[in-house]
Amino acid sequence: MVRPRSTRAHDNVIQAALSLFAERGLDATSMDAIAERSGVSKATIYKHWTDKESLALEAMARLHVPDVESFVTRSGDVRADIIAVLGYQPPQHQTDLKMRIMPHLMAYAARNPSFGVAWRARVIEPPRAQLRSLLAQAQRDGLLSPALEIDVAIALLLGPMMYTHMTRLMGASLPANMAERVVDAFWAAYATGVPQALAYVEGVKEGRLGAAPRVVRVSRQSRGTAKRSPE
Repeated sequence: MVRPRSTRAHDNVIQAALSLFAERGLDATSMDAIAERSGVSKATIYKHWTDKESLALEAMARLHVPDVESFVTRSGDVRADIIAVLGYQPPQHQTDLKMRIMPHLMAYAARNPSFGVAWRARVIEPPRAQLRSLLAQAQRDGLLSPALEIDVAIALLLGPMMYTHMTRLMGASLPANMAERVVDAFWAAYATGVPQALAYVEGVKEGRLGAAPRVVRVSRQSRGTAKRSPE
């Protein structure tokens, strides 16, 4: 089926904007340059977007999360679904583009706080919402402790993945299955039953996983005193 002309023009503008943002950064990219690169008139561009920032937000959202609802399909296995959210990667050509754009994006967001807020709401919040829903499901299913604070859990899961992303931007090599390793370590620390932790230990023995973290359990009555589980 042939796509409508307006749809093709819309996509051409998005792709032109992304390529220019990667080459020049957001500040140095003008709407004139985007019009010239895309072959779409400025008048048409302004019919779709009110300004460059609104265009940049849509372009970045498409690059980072093409389809929030479809990139992770509920499998019935909550742990596997969490790994899928953390480990999601766009197609390779988009991954390369994303790596080139990210430094420009972070610098622009730092100089333009309102853009940074809008970007976080549109791009970062959807995966957080997915994780929040999955973690709540794991608690309802008795897989994770009901005392586990969801926001803390999200920070514990996303923090290592952000580190992974930034480390790879600097050219360092990390295991390809970092998402699985992060979730396995998290599960070993916070799962309500012994089998999950034992499965992690078996994975370590078989060389499939890294060493398990020491589990620290803190009572809600006295958060200042931590009890370590026997090793």
